[in-house]
Amino acid sequence: MNDAPVQLRTVAPCQLTYGCSGSRLKSPVMRPYWKGYLKLALVSCPIALHAACSTSERIAFRQINKVTGNRLRQQLVDEETREPVPPEHKGRGYELAKGQYLVVEDDELDGIESTHVIEIDRFVPRPQLDQRFLDTLYYVTLDQPVAQEAFAVIRDAMRGKAVVALGRLVLAKRERVMALEPYGKGLLGTTLRYPGEVRNATDYFGDLPELTVAPDMLTLAEHILDNKAGDFDPTSFRDRYEEALLAHLRAKQAGAVQEQKPTFATPRQVINLMDALRRIIAEDKQPAPARKCAPAAPTRKRA
Repeated sequence: MNDAPVQLRTVAPCQLTYGCSGSRLKSPVMRPYWKGYLKLALVSCPIALHAACSTSERIAFRQINKVTGNRLRQQLVDEETREPVPPEHKGRGYELAKGQYLVVEDDELDGIESTHVIEIDRFVPRPQLDQRFLDTLYYVTLDQPVAQEAFAVIRDAMRGKAVVALGRLVLAKRERVMALEPYGKGLLGTTLRYPGEVRNATDYFGDLPELTVAPDMLTLAEHILDNKAGDFDPTSFRDRYEEALLAHLRAKQAGAVQEQKPTFATPRQVINLMDALRRIIAEDKQPAPARKCAPAAPTRKRA
């Protein structure tokens, strides 16, 4: 038995797995989430959808038994007999009445599912897309090189007209509307929410009063905005909470955890907004103190 201490190991700067084995982790295989065809009138081409976003690099905790330290496993149990149910007996049912279910097989749902085709219904200007309806992002790639020309025609025509295509497809047993737009050499697909899934903004903003901001106050605020203006650079995003959590776990493993004290303080209520804006501008004009170079991060050890 290996009695060496368990190492905290990261796959990426912000991922941490606690209590894992020393085996090397491999990058997940980028398999398509969906395959089918993109069709515009008589032009069609085979495509594949790939999830554009991932949460696999976040710190993950496991549920454990605090007494034994062993990992917990969830188990399906029959509601009436209280007996465990093996995976092969797991099914789905539509509830007709209390305790009465209509069993539905997978092949029945597959028969209802529309053909694997995204048929473009219409094209709309990109600025018209209400961001509240945007849901999940996918990279849309060509699935077979034989249809490169058809794929490029659809992509470049949309780019030239600055429009977004709206089409329909079935994902996870549900028909979704998808917006397609050119993105580099491929397309970016975004599933859209239905109107019933989006709450009415008036329910939240309707009671806010209509205010006319004084011009001089607005000028000061715009000056502050100009001083903080910059380009969108997602590489500068940092999850400071995750970094602090990683440091805490490492310290706890080393037996050097210190008592954590809340650092959040409620902001003070601004009495005179004009004076507050002027102070912000005055502070921005002061030269910033020289920053000390941060020490190099220690090299992570592998188990």
